Amino acid sequence: MKKYILFDHDGVLVETEQWYYLANERALASLGIDLPRDVYLANMANGVSAWERARDSGIAESEIGRAREQRNRYYQEYLMTEDIEIEGILETLAELSGTYRMGVVTTAKPPDFALIHEKRSILDHMEFCLTRGDYERAKPHPEPYLAGLERFGAPAAEAVVIEDSARGLKSAVGAGIDCIVVANEFTATHDFSTATARVATFRELPAAIAGLTG
Repeated sequence: MKKYILFDHDGVLVETEQWYYLANERALASLGIDLPRDVYLANMANGVSAWERARDSGIAESEIGRAREQRNRYYQEYLMTEDIEIEGILETLAELSGTYRMGVVTTAKPPDFALIHEKRSILDHMEFCLTRGDYERAKPHPEPYLAGLERFGAPAAEAVVIEDSARGLKSAVGAGIDCIVVANEFTATHDFSTATARVATFRELPAAIAGLTG
């Protein structure tokens, strides 16, 4: 029986994946670098930075640094102005919280994470949140989810990860944790063949988790 849930954040609890891509695309364009969506998604699946395209073009790190700062401003602008809600999140979390202990494991940067949740109550259901900086090696390395298990003091067999990307799935599988993938249009082309289960919507999670053994 599962007792613990480790949620990814972007694309699972809030609909932010496309806005982060667009922020990167705009910032790289200022350097004369294009970022096709399929290239971004392939890099994302393998944990490769979009900024490697700029480095491969010989652009100086100082210029890349300034463009990344602009990317951060673009992204936070999107977070404040665009609709990033996912239907059924709060109701489903309330249902799950009666049975499971829950936490968030994300590659989101702390300032972005704080901005997203400034006026939302999603985190009221979570025991902890691990953001970028709370671990050394990011997804797809298993370290983030292993850190989540450690925070719970839980064995992998009693936990389940909820993800929406191949990068996150690889991290969960590497940590030895069952992983349910929630469909997200942005990452629909990723390979999810190693997922324990897949669901079309967040609302389907209670039944999917209850159906897992181990």
